[in-house]
Amino acid sequence: MNPHIHNEEMFMNRRVAYYQGCSLEGLAHEFDTSTREVCAALGIELVEIPDWNCCGSTPAHSLDPVLSAALSARNLAIAVREGADVVMTPCPGCLKSLKESLEVYHNPHQRQKLLDILGMPFDGEVKAVSVLQLLYEQVGPEAIRERVVRPLSGHSLVPYYGCLLSRPAHFARFDDPENPVSMDRLMEAVGASVPDFPYKTECCGATYGVTRNEIVGKLSGRILDMALGVGAEAVAVACPLCQQNLDLRQGQLNRQWKRNFDIPVVYITQIIGLALGIDPKKLGLHKLFVDAGVLLEKRESENSRAV
Repeated sequence: MNPHIHNEEMFMNRRVAYYQGCSLEGLAHEFDTSTREVCAALGIELVEIPDWNCCGSTPAHSLDPVLSAALSARNLAIAVREGADVVMTPCPGCLKSLKESLEVYHNPHQRQKLLDILGMPFDGEVKAVSVLQLLYEQVGPEAIRERVVRPLSGHSLVPYYGCLLSRPAHFARFDDPENPVSMDRLMEAVGASVPDFPYKTECCGATYGVTRNEIVGKLSGRILDMALGVGAEAVAVACPLCQQNLDLRQGQLNRQWKRNFDIPVVYITQIIGLALGIDPKKLGLHKLFVDAGVLLEKRESENSRAV
């Protein structure tokens, strides 16, 4: 146990309902595994919502907003039935859907239609948060700092928040909508250097990667170009879609930009997990398309010098 911890009661087990969502079962599996590992290390018990269903995401919302809200509300209603008052999801897209279902429920003109579609008890008394918000508000940078066993000192990392984690402000109710700092503070807490990054909330192109990949190439390329420009060796993200556009598509970006981008795009949970001493394979670091071994190599060389 870290001898510097003097407030052990902060890490007593807490139970939080966990909405995994669809993408974390597939392409973003490493976001799921690293989230579970980090939460377990910090004394947070994630209880997966039984029989959860797709949140509806963009397609359902485009067809019928109330029907889409009912899809997400079912997950929340099950969580409440199981005794939860907080539901955490790592995916900002899922978080948006969960929050929208609460917005519809609290709209007196839409509530009854939502409940009729839902067909099960639901009182709307539950909060939906991202894993970033959970780690920042419920655990906190200082508490995480006290748990660090392998500080990432010497590493320069930039945070990329994307569009949904803190915006729109009245909806997200978390961090600053234009200049969020929660991820910055968490990375500083694990010892990393975090330079100012003016593109931290610029759009990466989102789902246009399917239909208009040249748009994604232009927008995501700008983000990576700026990250390199401020001296970053890796980009931290907290969104599966952002991670995919910045990591998986780097070959496309290189062709479009006539560049040789080769910068790891790592989930914030993987970064925190490394600092907490969790096995990189358990964090899914090997599943990234752009090799993030630079983080391990530097850390190992610093440890060997310290010895």
